[in-house]
Amino acid sequence: MANPPTWSLVTYDVRDAKRLRKVAKLLEGYGERIQYSVFRVRLTREKLEKLRWELSEAMELEDDLLVIPLCERCASKVNEHSRGDRTDWGDPPATFEIL
Repeated sequence: MANPPTWSLVTYDVRDAKRLRKVAKLLEGYGERIQYSVFRVRLTREKLEKLRWELSEAMELEDDLLVIPLCERCASKVNEHSRGDRTDWGDPPATFEIL
């Protein structure tokens, strides 16, 4: 049985401008840009591993990569919150307590 595609949030910090452009271009081919260095992708396990390998080839040890798996519900909310929609966040607490 083939594994179905799942959502992931991919974020990176690349310290060289040339590598930064290469990583961004690579990710544009896999998913949707949410913020400058944040992408939402929907890939099978094999495609995600291929993406990780391609990113490891484009990045250096000084660069950072974070891939966070997302459930369907969470993935659908990524765009809502990335565009400044905070309607379902609730009201902030009236007071804060420092322990």
